Amino acid sequence: MTDTEGVAPDATSPVTEPQAAREAQPRLLLRFSPPVLLGLSLVLAAATSSLVGMDAAEWVAGGVLAAAALVLQLWWDRVARSRPGPSAVGAAYYSLRSVLAFGLAWINPFCAFYAAVGCFDIERLVPRRWIPLGLLATATTIAGAQIGGMPPDDTASWVFYGMLVAANMGIFLTVQQDAGKEEDRARKRVATIRELEHANLALERALVENAALHDQLLLQAREAGIADERRRLAAEIHDTVAQDLTGVITQLQIVTDTQEQEMARVHAERALQLARHSLGEARRAVANLAPVALAEDDLPGALKKTVVRWSERTGLPAEFTLIGTDEPLHEEVEATLLRIAAEALSNTARHAKATRVGVTLSYMGDEVVLDVRDDGHGFDPSALPERDTASGFGLKGMRARAERLAGELTVEAEPGLGTAVSARVPLVPSER
Repeated sequence: MTDTEGVAPDATSPVTEPQAAREAQPRLLLRFSPPVLLGLSLVLAAATSSLVGMDAAEWVAGGVLAAAALVLQLWWDRVARSRPGPSAVGAAYYSLRSVLAFGLAWINPFCAFYAAVGCFDIERLVPRRWIPLGLLATATTIAGAQIGGMPPDDTASWVFYGMLVAANMGIFLTVQQDAGKEEDRARKRVATIRELEHANLALERALVENAALHDQLLLQAREAGIADERRRLAAEIHDTVAQDLTGVITQLQIVTDTQEQEMARVHAERALQLARHSLGEARRAVANLAPVALAEDDLPGALKKTVVRWSERTGLPAEFTLIGTDEPLHEEVEATLLRIAAEALSNTARHAKATRVGVTLSYMGDEVVLDVRDDGHGFDPSALPERDTASGFGLKGMRARAERLAGELTVEAEPGLGTAVSARVPLVPSER
């Protein structure tokens, strides 16, 4: 990779080398045109001196004017380097050169070639408002050469001379106008190129910023994915393993407190079932699979078994009711409703001090509604403290599960009147 590869051009830098070379060509042409045309005029004047009839005095006058034109040109070459563009000094140089060209053409019409240079460089020397006067001076000299020399001999020659001046002036103005338009177009092209350079530079900077932003977003997405997976595992453990282990502890506590062998055996078997169930749920939580109960039954069947096991474990009567026509749901919908039901039942066992619990699953058109109601002492939802993920996943965790499926969870509770937890989620058919 070279030192300049991938570096955007500086929008404020001078023109590039090829462009500078193209602009240098007209500058060189305009710089050397006056002396070259002056030399050509002198050669033609010498060749046609006998034809024109130049005498010794005219030769001397022509030599003086030619020397003055050469000195003027040398002076201008020194000044022009520090005074680019139209200026008062440039207009003075143009005027003096036009006077010398007119004098040479008066002596010999072929010297008018020197005056023709005024058509080429007037825009670079004379301010715009004085250009017509400069062209008129050049047209006057050239028209004099076209009629065979100055002054005209008679009235007809003067009329013809005026017509030639007007014709030359019209040609010069037309050419000058076209040249001005072309210069304006060139100026606009340069401005457009510079705007494109600015836009290119801004685009490259934006690409660099976008690349950095893309890397930052990838990092944030990776971190968010890790945090989301941690929350998922924490919620799964809380809703399944932690609840089952609580049940295991409860059953084993009964075993240690009772003296009846049959009761101890029954509660020990329940503890063993809960431990096995907890192990399966832990494995499935790590693998991000559906709950164990859904691997064996559909959602109504899994909910019914969950309610029955909860009732056996807590000793509280609980009833499951199905409303509507059962139909297979998406596995994420089934898992979410089952987790919410398990967490609601767990909260009831820990806090409600209820005597009866009812769980209802309702298929209602394009929605599925899960209701868990108890007749416990209830509570004031507005008085609940804010709980983060470190302190529990109760109502907050259930609400988050429902909202992940574009659903909602509502809680109706009053002290002494029981509690009703209702989860409403869209009915998404199974993909199987």
